[in-house]
Amino acid sequence: MAVPSRGGGVAAALVKRHSGQASICARCRNTPSRSSTRFYSASASVDASTLVEAYPLKPTEPHPHPPVTVAGVAEFRIKSSTILTRAPLITRALHPFENAFFFYQKRLNERLVLPFRHTFYFKKDTAADLDWRIKFEERGKIAAKELGRYYAQGRNAWNDELLVGSSLSSEERMRDILLKDAELRVTEDGEKAPPDEVVPVERPMDRVTEADKTNDIRRLDRALDRTLYLIVQRGDGEWRFPTVDVPTDEDLHESAARALESAAGVNMNTWMVGRVPVAHFVKKPEFNEDSSLKQRGEKVFFHKARIMAGQADLNGNKLGLKDFNWLTKEELRAKLDKAYFKAVKNMMADR
Repeated sequence: MAVPSRGGGVAAALVKRHSGQASICARCRNTPSRSSTRFYSASASVDASTLVEAYPLKPTEPHPHPPVTVAGVAEFRIKSSTILTRAPLITRALHPFENAFFFYQKRLNERLVLPFRHTFYFKKDTAADLDWRIKFEERGKIAAKELGRYYAQGRNAWNDELLVGSSLSSEERMRDILLKDAELRVTEDGEKAPPDEVVPVERPMDRVTEADKTNDIRRLDRALDRTLYLIVQRGDGEWRFPTVDVPTDEDLHESAARALESAAGVNMNTWMVGRVPVAHFVKKPEFNEDSSLKQRGEKVFFHKARIMAGQADLNGNKLGLKDFNWLTKEELRAKLDKAYFKAVKNMMADR
């Protein structure tokens, strides 16, 4: 019988006191438990290695020290920062290979489905029926709008793949064909409209905005298919995310919200994604030759937020900020400090 506690004799005495008889053999009572043995040397070595990793050595210090100087001044400032993002507003542009693949899928579908019966959708001799028959003749008697001169039920139906360099699957061509097909070719009297009376359909807005053309990095209506991040320029010229010191009576996420309001104003409808930091950055303190503190380090905890509406406004900000930018991930890499960007890049979206 094995005793799991350190004091085998104490356990035996307690059992004897309550049971009135000895139920533990002398060998078990006098043999210490193996699980109770403590390796103090191993514990001390683990604690020492942990201290070395947590607190770097000063120039003249042989052993690690806690993060407070002899004078009682903390070597690190605890800060909270907000990574404010604007999500993509449109889908990304497709690769030419993707366009060609989807175009091939449409042609393949035309081969597999039954022939299109327009009488099921348009009543005979109505304005809608006349409009469809006019466009059907213009397409070369092909029901599909954007597949080109491809006869899915003809002898050459097998030839449904695109040739290299073909522009049949380009987005611009598809858009122009669908817009032209959407034009009404019949007058109110139910007759074919002359070309000068055909009203063109309003074109959708371009993916490239005016802010993209002028490279205005302060506007939110740019890079519509990418995620944008707000950074601000401090008084010393460095670019950072909105950041403030964390007081003892405030949580990290509360300081992050205060940093955003203090830096960019209240003219934004924002949403804090969560209360848990998504990244952190550590700047080590600097010491003089006599081990006195030269410059305190920083421990910055980043929180993620979304902007729903509004715009940043630095007028009257309390942090002495000079400018702000809305940048993509690649633009941040060129703007931010290398170590600072490395600390936050893994939480950023690829697009």
